[in-house]
Amino acid sequence: MKLFTHIKQLILAEKNPSGLRRGKALGEINAIQDAWMLTDDDLIKDFGLMNTLPDYITKASISNYQEVDCSDKLIMPCFADSHTHLVFDAPREQEFVDKINGLSYDQIAERGGGILQSADKLNQASEQDLYNKAITRIREIMLTGTGAVEIKSGYGLCVEGELKMLRVIQQLKQNIAIPIRSTFLGAHAIPAIYKHNKEGYLNLILNEMLPNIAAEGLADFMDVFCETNYFTPSETEILLEAGYKYGLKPKIHVNQFTSIGGIDSAVKHNALSVDHLEVMRKEDFFQLANSDVIATLLPGCSLFLNIPFAPARQMIENNIGIALASDFNPGSAPSGNMQLVVALACMRMKMLPEEAIVAASINGACAMQLENTTGTITPGKKANFIISRPVSSLAFLPYAFGSNHVEQLFINGVAQL
Repeated sequence: MKLFTHIKQLILAEKNPSGLRRGKALGEINAIQDAWMLTDDDLIKDFGLMNTLPDYITKASISNYQEVDCSDKLIMPCFADSHTHLVFDAPREQEFVDKINGLSYDQIAERGGGILQSADKLNQASEQDLYNKAITRIREIMLTGTGAVEIKSGYGLCVEGELKMLRVIQQLKQNIAIPIRSTFLGAHAIPAIYKHNKEGYLNLILNEMLPNIAAEGLADFMDVFCETNYFTPSETEILLEAGYKYGLKPKIHVNQFTSIGGIDSAVKHNALSVDHLEVMRKEDFFQLANSDVIATLLPGCSLFLNIPFAPARQMIENNIGIALASDFNPGSAPSGNMQLVVALACMRMKMLPEEAIVAASINGACAMQLENTTGTITPGKKANFIISRPVSSLAFLPYAFGSNHVEQLFINGVAQL
């Protein structure tokens, strides 16, 4: 057993936690001042105020424990990053320079850059090389407090390439302590060889990729990039219906550059989440407000591409459930630092620190269907949490956005850093 004492604030400490938080509840962090927390093997056992600890230890007859002094430090659930593309072969820093020189996302894609360039490089790389690079990236994001992550395919864009990516994610699941969810994103872009035959590529996804993925049990979810010049709402719905036949619940890229009806398709097909949402119409707010679909916002992408930030305040006012994620990928968000994501949500999307922390933890866990095991400090849940460095308050985390405020990351009750 480990006993953490004199905790400055124990964040999201809940004996009977609810799931997705929205509206006013998004800002309720249920913080205990001057707290203790007890873990037993890989689970959280209990918590309370420091002045209740002597009686608790006596009544529970606890004698064998390791004490960890957390004076001036916060303990909070790990970040749950529910949208990443962190399995890739090479960065694309030249495109970063191209953007500085004035080229748009679409112009770079038209010149053979963007997703298609990542696909070319990935298909030349070995599975082992991809695994080695991905495991390094996961260890890096753990340093900044990520304790659960979703990883998408989508840089293969052919049967073998997509299977290779998903097999790498399976290896990561087996060898990394943090929970990992895998998402099939074959409908990420149209490969060059199918440029004039989109129907042929859709058939490849439906008739070859999906059956092979299902046969090997390689994916938890299915994603589609429903966007102008990529996949239409009607094509998206065909793909989602096919994915459901293989048990893959949808998580959809929508409204990044244009609003073309993808949210309607997502709500109609009971998607777990709709991700991006930088461009929103009045009807989009209405549809999401009357559904259980989670709005996953990606402020790192907005910062890097210099596009609008998602209208988080309007979503909160419309009682829409919000999650925050990094979108870690080589082209539009080359960072998996969830502390930066939380800071950007506060600075550029006007979310309160409490709202951003909830969106990046329990709501992110909901967007991966992991809320029963992680996302709050709750007896019986996994002992997956962050101990901060000494800080003055919770608001100091996004305020001092250039520093790493994580001192320790515990996964299954074991310190990882």
